[in-house]
Amino acid sequence: AGADLAWMKRMAGMSYEENQADARQLARLMLELNTLPIPTIARVQGAAYGGAIGLIACCDMAFASDNAKFCLSEVKLGLAPATIGPFVVDAMGARRCRKLFLTGEVFTATQAYDFDLIHEVVALEELDDAVAATTKAILKTGPCASKAAKQLIFDIQANVGAIQDKDMQKSGLQEKTSQLISKLRVSEEGQEGLGAFFDKRSPSWV
Repeated sequence: AGADLAWMKRMAGMSYEENQADARQLARLMLELNTLPIPTIARVQGAAYGGAIGLIACCDMAFASDNAKFCLSEVKLGLAPATIGPFVVDAMGARRCRKLFLTGEVFTATQAYDFDLIHEVVALEELDDAVAATTKAILKTGPCASKAAKQLIFDIQANVGAIQDKDMQKSGLQEKTSQLISKLRVSEEGQEGLGAFFDKRSPSWV
C-alpha cells in the first residue's frame, strides 16, 4: 500500500538532510530491485498506492487481481513521486505519467494493464495460479541465459538512439550482442540446452 504512515509522519518532522538520506536509501532499493539479475514478479491485490507502484514498475513481471486499485497519490499530499518516478515513467511512458502524476487519480487493474504497468489481470482466486504458472515457465529457462537476457534489455535500452540512427556498429551494441550469443552458445549451459533440445530431453537445470 505504499509508504508506512507512521514513517511518513516521522519524516515530515525531520530536516532536509535527514529526508535526503532517507530518500537516497529508497532510490537505492528501487535501483537494486530494477536491476536484480534474477527474474522478479509482482503479485498485486488490494490497494497499490504511491511507492507500491514503484515496486511494481521495478519488477520484470506483474500480475494483479481484478479488484486491485492503483494511484500515484503523492501530489494530493503536496509531494511528487520522485524516487520512483524514473522506473514508473520507464514502465508506463512519459505521456501517460503526465496525467497520472499530476491528477493523483485512482485507476483500475484493467487500466494498469492498458498502461503497461501490469502484464496480466485475473480474478483474485486465480492470482496464485497465474503467478505459479509463470514461475514454472521461468524455472524451465537456463539460469545464466535468463540473467544474460535481462542484461541484454538494459544494454539495448541504453543504445536505443544508435538503433534508431542505424549506427549499432559505432555504439558497440552490434559487437556486444554478437559476443553475447557466441559466449552463450559455447558455454556449459548453452551446450546442455542445445544438446537437450536435439536429444528431445529436459535440460539438466529443469
